[in-house]
Amino acid sequence: MSSAHNGPVSILLLAGTAEARELADRLAAVQAMAERRMRVIASLAGATAKPSALGVETRIGGFGGKEGLVGFLREADIDVVVDATHPFAARITANAVDACMAAKIDYLRLERPAWQARPGDDWRSVATLAQAAALLPSGARVFLGIGRKEIATFAERGDVRFVMRMIDPPAAGARVPGGEIVLGRPCAHEGGEIALLRHHAITHVVAKNSGGLSGRAKIDAARTLALPVFMVDRPPSCGGHRVTSVAQAVRWIETWIASA
Repeated sequence: MSSAHNGPVSILLLAGTAEARELADRLAAVQAMAERRMRVIASLAGATAKPSALGVETRIGGFGGKEGLVGFLREADIDVVVDATHPFAARITANAVDACMAAKIDYLRLERPAWQARPGDDWRSVATLAQAAALLPSGARVFLGIGRKEIATFAERGDVRFVMRMIDPPAAGARVPGGEIVLGRPCAHEGGEIALLRHHAITHVVAKNSGGLSGRAKIDAARTLALPVFMVDRPPSCGGHRVTSVAQAVRWIETWIASA
């Protein structure tokens, strides 16, 4: 744990997920009630063009790797980092763990549980998107539920047609697989995803095992339609304290503040 001090507690929240948004709201409430002053800074990587506002002070953009993050932690006098980034944001998480060790401050990882296969699911577990791309059968019509950043992995599969859903369009000059782009967020209900998959005559789904409620509907829809899902396993976890829910994160932070 960081050295005790009598000044305000400064928390850096690495955000970008639904859990981070909920945690920001909870921390804002704790901040308002805290006997001791507390500063919360949320950081968004800038993955989407128009992110929704968070309930706390927010910065947007990267830090410049581990060294840049170490510099920010020291300049902003951060006491603890709460990493609530996406389960597949492996580089950000690794940099955060290393930066906290270098700066000698505490680190908490909030990571929602992974999805578990249910009866009727036809999951083909793969370690990487490249492995999924290689295993897709020729002539398949594939729904890519992986966002926009890594679709180039599938660009060489000219024998496969893709339906690619993403919030923002691909960057200019990006390699895009053959098929159709659907702009928008995942449907909240299975019925909407079933309609989408049927409309495009989808035969296979590629997804990352992100966990959580957002995105689960497409997995449920694939089960209902008896579609195989190439499910990309999560990257190995890094060190540090770990919790799996916002409630657990709030309790950990409150305990940390009380003992800081």
